[in-house]
Amino acid sequence: MREPDQLWWSAAELAEADLPDLPGTKRKVNEMAKRDGWDTVKGKVRRRKGRGGGLEYHWSLLPMRARLKLSKRAEAPAPSPEKVPASSADAWSVYAQVKDNAKQEAQRRFKALKAVDALVAAGLTRYDATDEVAKDIGVSARTIWNWHDFVMGVPSEDWLPYLVPRHQVAKRKPRKAPMNDAFFQMVKSAFLSPSQPPLTACYDWACDWAAAEGIDIPPLHTVRRRYKETTSKPTEIYWRKGADALKRFYPHQTRDKSAMVPLECVQGDYHKFDVFVAWPGEENPVRVQAVFFSDVYSGKVLTYRLDISANSHTVQVAFGDLVERYGIPQSCLLDNGREFAAKAMTGGTPTRFRFKITDEDIPGLLTLMGIKVMWATPYSGQSKPIERAFRDLCDRIAKHPAFEGAYTGHKVDAKPENYASRAIPLEEFRKVVDREVAKHNARPDRRSPVAMGKSFNEVFNAAYKTAPIRKATEEQRRLWLLRAEGVKANAKNGEIALYNSRYWADWAHRIAGQKVVARFDPDNLYEGVEVYDLEGGYLGFLGLMKDGGFASVEDANTHNRKRNAYMRAERKLAKAERELSAAEIAARAASADALGFPEDLPEATVYAMPKPHKAAPKSRRAAQDELDAETEERLQAQVTKLSDRRAAQTPDEDDDPREKYERAQAFLKAKAEGHPLTEANEAWLAEYTQSSEYDGFHRMFSKLKSTTTDRS
Repeated sequence: MREPDQLWWSAAELAEADLPDLPGTKRKVNEMAKRDGWDTVKGKVRRRKGRGGGLEYHWSLLPMRARLKLSKRAEAPAPSPEKVPASSADAWSVYAQVKDNAKQEAQRRFKALKAVDALVAAGLTRYDATDEVAKDIGVSARTIWNWHDFVMGVPSEDWLPYLVPRHQVAKRKPRKAPMNDAFFQMVKSAFLSPSQPPLTACYDWACDWAAAEGIDIPPLHTVRRRYKETTSKPTEIYWRKGADALKRFYPHQTRDKSAMVPLECVQGDYHKFDVFVAWPGEENPVRVQAVFFSDVYSGKVLTYRLDISANSHTVQVAFGDLVERYGIPQSCLLDNGREFAAKAMTGGTPTRFRFKITDEDIPGLLTLMGIKVMWATPYSGQSKPIERAFRDLCDRIAKHPAFEGAYTGHKVDAKPENYASRAIPLEEFRKVVDREVAKHNARPDRRSPVAMGKSFNEVFNAAYKTAPIRKATEEQRRLWLLRAEGVKANAKNGEIALYNSRYWADWAHRIAGQKVVARFDPDNLYEGVEVYDLEGGYLGFLGLMKDGGFASVEDANTHNRKRNAYMRAERKLAKAERELSAAEIAARAASADALGFPEDLPEATVYAMPKPHKAAPKSRRAAQDELDAETEERLQAQVTKLSDRRAAQTPDEDDDPREKYERAQAFLKAKAEGHPLTEANEAWLAEYTQSSEYDGFHRMFSKLKSTTTDRS
């Protein structure tokens, strides 16, 4: 039996050597050595050199089959070319994958070959140098020669990966205990369930089934090892915890804010405080909600507003506070709640995830101010950096000593012992929030990449000085001070009905039947409304139409005075618009008719003879047919003349009845004086003088004339 290349072996090396009749772990090898008394055999055991110490055993102490395998390894030829890495890159790749003990062995061999080269350079022959180094490190000279063969033709800087033990480089085939696949699939499928049962329970269920089927049952640790080998962690997370958990398992994205400036982007969200507050007008204590706006670049909280519930009006006013104090931001990151997606805030934005988007949407506050709206991903707190500020506010506001007894707990099963023992007055609560928000902005040693130890205030103020800031005009201030509602004006007179109130002005007829935007103060509806078109253009102001008492004579008189003044003004304006009277128009039309419109009809030179029909009457009835044709032609002419006359007689719907009567009198006077009338005017006069309207006016003026004569 030939000696192996390595004569002395530690327990760890024997465990890694994969030798027959030897355990596969260091602890089991030590137990076998103690049981068989290896450490009592003189000359066959020694202290291990190097860090860690321990014992090394001579290879002759090993079981027979293990020694035979080591001897065969020594007799085996040098590794075939296909087992040696083809290039230095491949060799270093293999070196990076092997275990630390294999790397340490490769380094030991590398030092040995370098020592041989050093002795050769000093004057010794390579054979003598190899023998000397072999004695120093406790291996045979043949072993060192084998190592030299491993690196033959390889540059010295790449020797290390080629000296890795071959049995460490070769991929081992995993030893698998026999296991029924149906049994394993039952355990695995039961374990990959949203109810998240323990593996032991799944194993027991499979054992019951296997016992009934007569299938061999493997041990639990074998099933657990097979599961870990065949199932990835993402698969387990997906089946046991769901798709959202798998999304959280994926590494998050870090978004860089270092290139931004203040007000380049602001963010807004609602937060519900875990504190009972005595809200004015409410019988029971409530949990107050607040809308916060902060600067994305610095993290500073810019403005906030408290309210009893989340609503678009509070969002609108809070955003107005931001613009009033700091300026108009370039973009805004908003939560997808209804209070932010309301048309009053973001109407006209094409990417709203809520409400129906139509061409008649009223333009919202952000849209009119030219602010780009960005929506945070729904149910994704990490998409909104302001959520980090809310965590601080929860700890420092809701749990403030001044609110002892009013803290509600952050969830139903986390109520404190003194739950609902008191409610905080609103003004006291507001003072604490003001103080803690100011401290939040001024707290130093912030660790964000932008702050780098500074406070949010310092970061914001330093960059705010040089940032391009847009300031709001007085017209823009009106946008956030007034609430917006899309309404349709009355089709008759243009009045607007809003919250059981009616608004109107003398110019309102211009928007009759149109869809407009009414902006108003919800706390004072008596102030009237400002009206804008759907494009955001200002149209005018509409005042309130106050209701009058049912039996109030004063209210009725006031209404009549206003209506009469309106009618006088409109009548005066209407008369100024009409320069010609009806008689003047009629006279001009008559003079035009006197000129006539002669029509020179050319004489026809080609006549088409009618083709007699087979059912045509006989010649003896020709005279009667000619008479019937003449009669029909005369009747048709009369019908045509009647239709033309009726068309000419149709009065303009806008003509005043008195003006029509005066026009008829002018025609009668002209006719009496011998002036000819046109055929259309003659037909109209004949028709109108037979109407009840003419008869009424005629009797009224005749009576007035007779009364005047009697008085004279």
